[in-house]
Order: sequence, then structure tokens, then C-alpha cells
Amino acid sequence: MAHAQEGIKHAEVERILGRLPFFSSLSGEELVSLKATLRKKSFPRNAMILCEEDSNRYMYIVMSGKVKVVRTGSDGRERIYAIHKRGDFFGEMAMLDGKTSPAAVVALEDTTVGLIAKEDFDRYLMSNSKVVERIIEMLCGRLRESWLMLKVLSSSDAEQRVRTVLGHLADMHGVNDARGTIIAMKLTHKEIAGYANLARETVSRLLTSLRKGEEIEILDSHQIVLKPDFRRDDPAAV
Repeated sequence: MAHAQEGIKHAEVERILGRLPFFSSLSGEELVSLKATLRKKSFPRNAMILCEEDSNRYMYIVMSGKVKVVRTGSDGRERIYAIHKRGDFFGEMAMLDGKTSPAAVVALEDTTVGLIAKEDFDRYLMSNSKVVERIIEMLCGRLRESWLMLKVLSSSDAEQRVRTVLGHLADMHGVNDARGTIIAMKLTHKEIAGYANLARETVSRLLTSLRKGEEIEILDSHQIVLKPDFRRDDPAAV
């Protein structure tokens, strides 16, 4: 039985690696070799996975659970820059440029990550031109996320901040169905507040207003559905 469970675990690791954009360019043999170098590490809820300004020589892949990328402002308020779930990755920026981590990463729930060392990253990925192209695309995506955060912070309108955050999360993690777009991750009001840099009470009030206006639906699973009317005035949605 133990061998069967281990086989399932290995198969799941291979599926997760194969779904990552730049790993999909590797041959089957290269993917198996890379998987053999992967170290797995588990963290309980609220544990610090990566500290701000840490020297980092690993790329982290979320195998299970959910993490947040955060910095604490001078006012003591926690600012969320990203939330990563199973199949997402982080830590690649510091590994690529050799600098320290620009933010901390904390487990939002019990989480297991896979670690790829810089030496293995360079050996299997940086020598492959197709992979390098995917990495450039990934870096452009991260840059777009940074621009979005600037857009959020530049708005003095609390409702617009919340709308921007929900729209971004739907673009990143959305699944379409007959009701609209489901943000396929559990979100607390505190987490949305951290993204929008608002008080949790303000976010709760705005979500209630959006729900009463039938622009969103909050499921029992704490997932949020953006209904078609949510983006009716959003030019980017046309």
C-alpha cells in the first residue's frame, strides 16, 4: 500500500511540473530527471516559508495548500502582493538575479512545496532556448501584476480597489460557468483587504454591497463568483 501511495504522489508531482509553462518545453526524460532533484517540504498554517531579504537559491512550487506573498508597511499593516495555490510557483526572481527576496511568503493553510535548487534550474532550464522564452513570458506576467498593484494603490476609491483586486484574481484563477466567473480559491475578507490595502471592515461592507447588487455571489466554500454585471463598465472586459 505504501508503494501505491508513493506512486500516486510521484504521478501528481509530474502532473504539476508538466503544467508549469516553462517545464512543458522539457522532454519526458528531462522532466523525470528534474523531478528526481525536487525536494519536498511541508509547512503548517501561518508558518514563514521565505523571509523578506532572505538569500534564496531555490524556486518553490506549491504542491498543495496556499501561500501569500507579503510585505509589512511602515504603518504595521500587512500588504498582500500575490496569493499562490497548488501548481503556482515563487522565489524565481531572487534565484535568477542573485539578489535577496523582495517579500516574505507565508502559508495560508497547511502547505507542501517542492524546491528546485538553482544548480538544477540552470542545468535543466536555462540551457533550453524554449524554456528561456517561457521564463521571459513569466517575468512579463509578474511585471503586469506589479503594474496592477500600482493601479490599486493609486486609486483613492475603496470600491474601485476591491473591484480591481477581484477582477485580477478572476483573470488569474477564474473558472467560467453559467453563473459567471468563479475565483477558484477560498478567499477571506482579510486576504482581500490585504490585497486592496484596506481595512477588513471596509472590504466586508463593500462585498455585502456588491452581493446585494447581484454583481457577485459568495459560495459556501468561500469562493466568489463574479456575475456578468460585475464587469459591465470595464473596458478591458469588452
